[in-house]
Amino acid sequence: MKKGDLLELEITGYAFEGKGVAKIIKEVHSQEEDPKKFVVFVNGTYPGDKVIAQIGKVRKSYAEARVKEFLYKSELRTEPKCNYFGTCGGCQQQDLLYDYQLKFKEEQVKDIFERIGGLKNFVYLPIQRCNKEYYYRNKLEFSFERKRWLTESEIASMQEIKDKDFALGFHIPGLYDKVIDIDECFLQSELSNRILNFTRFFFKSRSISIYSTQNHEGFLRNLVIRQSEKTNDLMINLVTSEENERLFIEFTEALVYQIPEVTTVINNVNLKKAQVAVGDYEKVYFGPGYIHDYIGKRKFRISANSFFQTNTSQAEKLYNTAQEFAQFMGEEIVYDLYSGAGTIPIFISENVKQIYGFESVEPAIADARVNIEINNVKNFTPILADLNKSFLPVAEKLLLPKPDVLIADPPRSGMNPKTASDIINLKPEKVVYISCNPATQARDIKLLVDGGYQLLKVCPVDMFPHTYHIENVALLRIK
Repeated sequence: MKKGDLLELEITGYAFEGKGVAKIIKEVHSQEEDPKKFVVFVNGTYPGDKVIAQIGKVRKSYAEARVKEFLYKSELRTEPKCNYFGTCGGCQQQDLLYDYQLKFKEEQVKDIFERIGGLKNFVYLPIQRCNKEYYYRNKLEFSFERKRWLTESEIASMQEIKDKDFALGFHIPGLYDKVIDIDECFLQSELSNRILNFTRFFFKSRSISIYSTQNHEGFLRNLVIRQSEKTNDLMINLVTSEENERLFIEFTEALVYQIPEVTTVINNVNLKKAQVAVGDYEKVYFGPGYIHDYIGKRKFRISANSFFQTNTSQAEKLYNTAQEFAQFMGEEIVYDLYSGAGTIPIFISENVKQIYGFESVEPAIADARVNIEINNVKNFTPILADLNKSFLPVAEKLLLPKPDVLIADPPRSGMNPKTASDIINLKPEKVVYISCNPATQARDIKLLVDGGYQLLKVCPVDMFPHTYHIENVALLRIK
């Protein structure tokens, strides 16, 4: 088998991050050599598919391939709702029935923990499904780009292509300088689509320049829409490379007139060369400059650059699961690592004695203090600490009491090994580990298990239907 070969394959399994799995008998070159099962991962396929696939990367025990032709399509498939599916990388599984999305996510978490992580003898609870398959996000980030992605039909038409120098939409996976120009996305509300299309029309009709990462010239960079699920708040955040007050006033007045549901408009000015949707500073042109939303009965203020769970209703399920795992009795001292704007500490505050939240991002600490005041919480203290280093010296310097329960909700990269070592040294009775990446979570939990903890149970929560992403909650108890 070599790169470029065409194979007829039957897909029998499903691997992490959406690759169908086909098993074949590898060719042998001598009578002494035993035939071995060889795995081919085929992007964009599901169990039950029969395909002609072209081999790409070849390794000793596996190969990767892409579909050239479908001979038979699996009964697990459904018609994707979005016209951009397959080009835009946002919804990788929109052509898979939702019940099977959940089934495969469950299996993937279990496989990661048991086979890859080597973790055994724990209770595996069923995945918690999302109440809404579509329109579940409270935040979407769109990019402006000079190079619009051209569809195959446009290229094949042999006609002069118009409007190819202005795009507002999502980056093509793997291509930083190509954006698919979209007019409808089913991840956020229909109202956000109106805002998206109005913004495109406003700036395109005025021939406003788009920032280029090649020559670092141009004005428009990103459009970020944040919409509260449980209030009527709606934030428009336009990220630009510089200020243009006159143009921004005109945009704001026209936007609010056309879409009166908008409650605040902000300009984040990003002076950096890097293409990120966060400004060096911001100017508020309409409204208070922030919005509010609720998780459970707790109210949170969300500024333009605040972190807030992007699926509000599922965040409540996630936090309830963590709270049920912890089984608070009311007298616990709790440490919350990567506490951000304080959503988890404030959510659990009435059920514990005292919470200390450790966070390395100063603006998040500031947001946490605001949220403490909004909710009149008296038993949560946010603390600035670099969680890429040991946080124990910070706790010792402040003479903090040892925790009974420790909650961790790190980024996708997981915990620094020093953090895991700190937890082992602190010896909290229980550790509740929330993660958006089960692979790094299993790796970290293995360190805790080797350090004297027992994994009791895990529960996945589907925060992002039609994607590969999985949130997972795990409970550990000291032996």
